[in-house]
Amino acid sequence: MSNLQQNLVCFNTFGEEESWTLATYEKLDGYKVWRKILAGKLTPDEVIDEVKASGLRGRGGAGFPTGLKWSFMPRNAPVQRYLVCNSDESEPGTCHDREVLRNNPHCLIEGMAIAAYAMGATVAYNYIRGEFIDEPVPRFEAALKEAYDAGLLGKKIQGSDIDLNIYAFVGAGAYICGEETALLESLEGKQGKPRFKPPFPANFGLYGKPTTINNTQSLASVPAIMRNGATWFAGLGPEGSGGTAQFSVSGHIEKPGNYELPMGVPFKDLLELCGGVLGGRKLKAVIPGGSSVPVMPAEAIMDCTMDYNALQAAGSSFGTGAVMVMDETTCMVSVLRRISRFYMAESCGQCTPCREGTGWLYRMLTRIVEGHGEMDDLDKLVDVANKIEGHTICALGDAAAWPVQSFLKHFRHEFEYMITHHGRSIVDDVSEAAA
Repeated sequence: MSNLQQNLVCFNTFGEEESWTLATYEKLDGYKVWRKILAGKLTPDEVIDEVKASGLRGRGGAGFPTGLKWSFMPRNAPVQRYLVCNSDESEPGTCHDREVLRNNPHCLIEGMAIAAYAMGATVAYNYIRGEFIDEPVPRFEAALKEAYDAGLLGKKIQGSDIDLNIYAFVGAGAYICGEETALLESLEGKQGKPRFKPPFPANFGLYGKPTTINNTQSLASVPAIMRNGATWFAGLGPEGSGGTAQFSVSGHIEKPGNYELPMGVPFKDLLELCGGVLGGRKLKAVIPGGSSVPVMPAEAIMDCTMDYNALQAAGSSFGTGAVMVMDETTCMVSVLRRISRFYMAESCGQCTPCREGTGWLYRMLTRIVEGHGEMDDLDKLVDVANKIEGHTICALGDAAAWPVQSFLKHFRHEFEYMITHHGRSIVDDVSEAAA
């Protein structure tokens, strides 16, 4: 049996009564670092160096080193600088950022405040997914009010020379706005469509001013790093993947939910912590980082650890840490068709390869599922995916292509079976034969 335990960094108030309140957060040393900054005991360079040394990488999918990203901000430029938190949690399978907003919003606010100070930003926005309007948004806004009322935000905070105003902005529920430049366009009141890069947001961001965009989980990790030290945080995970991650585990699993664990946890231990495969059935495949990352067959992931380097070496990606578990009853053709439908619907239409290609992928997969597929459709699927990948302004095109490439790489026989059996799934036939 595994002795795996959760390490609560972003989830540190979970289990406490009224975990979302200022009183609860301060009881657990909340705002201790921010008050230290306000007292003039930490310089911006010290903060950035500590975050760099911690090994924190962006948890929104790209995995870019957070401290390094902060260092790109031109702090000496005589212009307004902005910090933007990306709480537009849209990747299918991902549901942990909303839990931070619901149950530990002050951790995020303090992380945003520390980050803004380090980069010389005096205005920060939290761009929140539109569907979170029922509970996460009110909780975050209530926490902001508490912080303002406590004198932790505003002008000349607590007699210091530090100014910081933080605002909540509710989006309209578009997947594309998870891409940072599309998010900035939306913040400016325009259609959420990605910008050409360069220039990058650090030089030309919100309203044309220097801007840094970080994910919710990334910023919520910062207070603990600054309280406990970079060495502590880095030591929680393997080299190149410091700290903890919030794993959103869903699918055919006995105990689905969010688990905050050290980076580098063996997948088999994570599976055991979640109670194993539903009904004791056999594991078939796992998508380890949200629907956009390549799928992994059971035999490839069982000996893999859940961190950036290991999953990349195994042919997939850590992504957002959304672990989607599929058992032996899963029809992989139907799963891919459903994923492709999502990316077709969410394409913003700006780039021709994505706008047209995602529709082609979905229609070819639909033809196969409906019993009208032909064998050369499989090579066409791969060809279209290859022509989308790397040929779009943002990574949505890649997100649509990678599932197609990986599903056909590992489960091509299921697609061939469905074509030769006119829409009949191999899973159904195997089940009937066993019965």
